[in-house]
Amino acid sequence: MRSDIVPGGVFPDYELPDHTNTLRRLSELQGDDPLILTLARGHYCPKEHQQHLQLTAFYPQIAVAYTQIATIATDDHHTLQEFRASVGAQWPFLSDPGRIVQQDLDIKEYTDPDHDPMMPHTLVLKPGLVIHSIYNGYWFWGRPSPEDLRHDLRAVTRREIRPDWDLSISGLRVAWDAGDLSHFPWLEQVGWSRRDRARACCELSVWSLSRKPGGRGLLEALRR
Repeated sequence: MRSDIVPGGVFPDYELPDHTNTLRRLSELQGDDPLILTLARGHYCPKEHQQHLQLTAFYPQIAVAYTQIATIATDDHHTLQEFRASVGAQWPFLSDPGRIVQQDLDIKEYTDPDHDPMMPHTLVLKPGLVIHSIYNGYWFWGRPSPEDLRHDLRAVTRREIRPDWDLSISGLRVAWDAGDLSHFPWLEQVGWSRRDRARACCELSVWSLSRKPGGRGLLEALRR
């Protein structure tokens, strides 16, 4: 693996065609969420099927937790579609038959010249494609279980992505009551527009004012 691909480094923002033959950038797929990225040998490998079947079973939790996932394989377009369908995956599979990623990251699996795959890896990436953890899956037990991924994603989410992880943290309720939604980034995750957030701020401010001594009278005066 290239020397700069380490925890704390930034993973390259590759652009490759997905299973629908649409060019996709990793940064676009990630957005502002954590990203699980698998660099896979491809459809021919039974180890890939076992790992991706685990990920498919885990996917409902990945999705509900505002986390993204993507797979890159050296399969051509049609083989990639077969791979994705065979494991029942619902996330983007990216095709790299030209071995762009393999060569750029220096992960050629030289022990298998017939298939010429990448050495399989799984990475957990923080927003901005910042590397949190790397798993070398050349041997199957080197690949992360769903529980390994859960621990990684909990650490990434709690410490850096969700400032409202614990609603009992001092100041969060005060900010909410004051209409300051900057500490609640999930409002953007669920698709609130700027207008929605502005309306929420106004409503929260009115509600907060109504609870203060004399606040109701002031609100009535303002309405008149």
